[in-house]
Amino acid sequence: MTPTDFFKKLTGRYLWGNILAMCIFVVLLVVLAQLGLNYYTHHGESIAVPNLRNTSIDKAMDIAQELDLVIVVSDTGYIKTVAPGTVLEQIPAAGTFVKSGRTIYLTINAINTPTVALPDIIDNSSYREAVAKLRAKGFKIGEPQYIPGEKDWVYGVLFNGRSVVAGQRLPVEASLTIQVGNGQRDASDSIYVTDLPREEYEDVSFYGDNIEGTETNNEQEKHATPTEGETQHPATGNTAPHNGDDFEIVE
Repeated sequence: MTPTDFFKKLTGRYLWGNILAMCIFVVLLVVLAQLGLNYYTHHGESIAVPNLRNTSIDKAMDIAQELDLVIVVSDTGYIKTVAPGTVLEQIPAAGTFVKSGRTIYLTINAINTPTVALPDIIDNSSYREAVAKLRAKGFKIGEPQYIPGEKDWVYGVLFNGRSVVAGQRLPVEASLTIQVGNGQRDASDSIYVTDLPREEYEDVSFYGDNIEGTETNNEQEKHATPTEGETQHPATGNTAPHNGDDFEIVE
């Protein structure tokens, strides 16, 4: 064998050895990548989502931790008859198969009673309109309290016996009492007669059918007591001298 033949044979073996080594390396790389991908995606592993509804949020978190699931509270609701912090809804639904580490989104019952702003109904709406607006907000309406004023007009709202104002936040489903006008005016209610000149009237109050007010200067002059030596004409109210007094008739 010549040196040239020996060199070619050695080179061929080396080349095939490199090719074989490269193939083995590629196969090992593919196998390792597949194993890593399976580990990352939990290939072939599935967990049935437990039913967390009607359980407390603390218990739901304990159950999820045991199953390698993640709990996130995404929303709150309010049901008066359900204990605060109770799970109301869940996504995914119970029985759904998921991978470990999956996030379960929960809606729980509000821990604190939610509040709602009182709408602008005071001295701004009728009784019927006020009831409709309040019920739409979730409030409960008790028996109305009638007070002197325009019939069926809303003059106030009471919560636990106290007056409240528009915009004030009250517990949802609170029971409210609406103060409504009974169509009658109280004796202490005052009005102004606007068709008289400003200087001709003062505050005028209704007392049944009588109107009591302040007399004008002209009226005071008409009702003034006659001075000595004068008498008042029974029809006109004008004063005239007594009989026998001296007076001059001018033609």
